[in-house]
Amino acid sequence: MAVTDVFARRATLARSLRLLSAFRFERRDPPRFYGALAADTAAMVGDLWQAARGEAPAGRTLLDVGGGPGYFAAAFDRAGVRYIGVEPDPNEMHAGGPVGPGTGPGGGTFVRASGMALPFADDSVDICLSSNVAEHVPRPWQLGGEMLRVTRPGGLVVLSYTVWLGPFGGHEMGLTHYLGGARAAARYARKHGHRAKNDYGSSLFAVSAADGLTWAASTGAAVAAFPRYHPRWAWWLTSVPALREFLVSNLVLVLKPRE
Repeated sequence: MAVTDVFARRATLARSLRLLSAFRFERRDPPRFYGALAADTAAMVGDLWQAARGEAPAGRTLLDVGGGPGYFAAAFDRAGVRYIGVEPDPNEMHAGGPVGPGTGPGGGTFVRASGMALPFADDSVDICLSSNVAEHVPRPWQLGGEMLRVTRPGGLVVLSYTVWLGPFGGHEMGLTHYLGGARAAARYARKHGHRAKNDYGSSLFAVSAADGLTWAASTGAAVAAFPRYHPRWAWWLTSVPALREFLVSNLVLVLKPRE
């Protein structure tokens, strides 16, 4: 069974439309948006694990690199997965509410650290997830290498990121990123009187689909790549150079460290 076979049945047009609809709440009602995204992400990871290992991921340990305030923690907790979140920014870590010693608002355990230097031993977690973080670090494939390092042989690494030339690549800068990152960032600052939270060159970087696919292939651990929010019948876009850069808004790389 291919690692995507179970999830492919869930990747319908109705799901794509439901997630697209949820995006309008990202800024004005973050818990609503991230709650929906967390439930979908937990289901996706569970499906990938089921196809790869022939069992549900309950009882396994998942490390979420760039977990923010922990919106994903509750969704994985409901699936019986032991959740550990890593977040370097204390403001992001506390954005969902007060955080007790090492514990996030949705449950789980949180550690303040950089995804490019994870403070975990080799082969220490079953699943390592990073959702929409790689485009926010200057060395995304160092982050990917760290994810592989801490994942046990036979486990799964699921690295999902926003493709720069896709429609959401500019984040809050909107489609102005097609003018060029630096120009779009300067335009945003002039219009709003401050730099964007996702500021090109400091907290937002141009990461292509080709970059991710090339890195994944170089590891020898790649088992799948697909567009995260597309229905199954549109997954072929990932295999078409140039076209994928504009139409694959978010690319999922699935890797399985060798046993």
